[in-house]
Amino acid sequence: MKNKKLVMIPGPTPTIEPIQLQMARATASFKDPDFVRDFKELVIDLKEMLGTAGECFVVAGTGTLAMEMAIANATKGGDAVLVVSHGYFGDRFVDMCKRRSLQVDVLSSEWGKAVSVDEIEERLSKKSYRALTVTHVDTSTGTRAPVEEIGRMVRRFEETLYIVDGVCATGAEPEHVDGMGIDVLLTGSQKAFGVSPGLAILWAGAGALSRRKMLGTIPDAYMDFEKWMPIMNDPFQYWGTPPVNLIWALKESVRLIKEEGLENRYRRHRRDALGIQAALESLGFRILAEPECRAATLSNILYPEGMDDRQFRIILEEEGIVVAAGLGAYAGKAFRLGHMGHIDRHVVVSTICAIERTLFRIGHPVEFGKGIRIYMEKSLG
Repeated sequence: MKNKKLVMIPGPTPTIEPIQLQMARATASFKDPDFVRDFKELVIDLKEMLGTAGECFVVAGTGTLAMEMAIANATKGGDAVLVVSHGYFGDRFVDMCKRRSLQVDVLSSEWGKAVSVDEIEERLSKKSYRALTVTHVDTSTGTRAPVEEIGRMVRRFEETLYIVDGVCATGAEPEHVDGMGIDVLLTGSQKAFGVSPGLAILWAGAGALSRRKMLGTIPDAYMDFEKWMPIMNDPFQYWGTPPVNLIWALKESVRLIKEEGLENRYRRHRRDALGIQAALESLGFRILAEPECRAATLSNILYPEGMDDRQFRIILEEEGIVVAAGLGAYAGKAFRLGHMGHIDRHVVVSTICAIERTLFRIGHPVEFGKGIRIYMEKSLG
C-alpha cells in the first residue's frame, strides 16, 4: 500500500479542510452582496492583523506579481534602489528593477548569513536611495533578515521607502507594518496563510501611498495602487475580476489565525522550527542558515557527506513526504523542508519519522525515535 503524501515544500503549503471547503463552494457573482461583505471584512481584518492605517490590496496573482507591484508603485525610471539579498529571491528584485530602468545597487550576504543592519545603514549614508528592498525570509536559504531593526534604522532616511518581501514569512514571522516602519509589505496566499496559490497581497503605509500619489500616472494599469484602492474600500466596484473562491479561502485562513491568536501563531512557528532543526541535526544533517538568522517557516538542510540527494528525496517521497530540492550552489547538496501555515504536530512527527525511515532504507545509521524525541523536547519546552 502506498503512503499518503504530505507536501512539505516551502510552498504551496498544505491546505486544511476548512480552507478546502471554501474553495469548493459554488462560485458566486463578485457583486453578490454576501461576497462583497466578505471581501470588505477580509481587507479590514488584514489591515488590523498586520498593523497599518494605510491600505491593503488583495488581487489575483502570485508573490512575484506582488514584488513587481511594490516596485511599480514606489519608483520611477532612473530612481536608485538598494536591494538587500540573502539568496535567490532577493536577487529576483534586481532583474525586476533593471527592467524598469532603475539604478540598482545590491548588498548581498553569503548564503546562510544575513546582511547586518550596520552594512545597510552604511550604504544608505553614502547614497540617496528611493527604495530599499529586503526579503524577510529567503526561500532558497532559509535565512531570516532582521526586518524590525532595519525598519528602525531606515526611519532616519526619509527619502527611502522600505519594501519587505514577506512571501515566506507573513503570518508566521512577526511583522507589523506601521510599528516596524515598513512602507510596503508583500506576500502570497500559498505560504504561511495555507491557501492555494493565486492571490497577491500587499500592505501599503502612509509613506508608500504618498509616494504613489507623487508619481502621477504610472505605466502599469493592473498593478496600480490607485486603480485598486476604490475596490479595496468598496468591493462592489470593479477594476479586475476578483478570484471569489480564493478570497473566501483566505478569509477562512484569517479567521483561523485570529482564533489561534497571532502572537501564539508566531510562537508556535518558532518552537516548531527549533524542534525540527534540532531533530534533523541529531540525525546527522546540518542547517544552512546560521542559528541567529534561521527562519521559522522553512529549513534548508545539508546532507551528510556522501549522501545522494536524488536517492534520498525519491525514497522519502515513497515514505510519504515531499520536500524541495536545494537551489543554486546547494543543488544536490541540500533539501528544503517547509514547516509553516496550518500544519500541526501530527504532521511534523510524521515527517521526522519518515526521514528516519528513509535514512534506514539508504543504509545511513539511525536511532529510531531519536529525532522525534528531540523535536518533542524542544517544541514543548
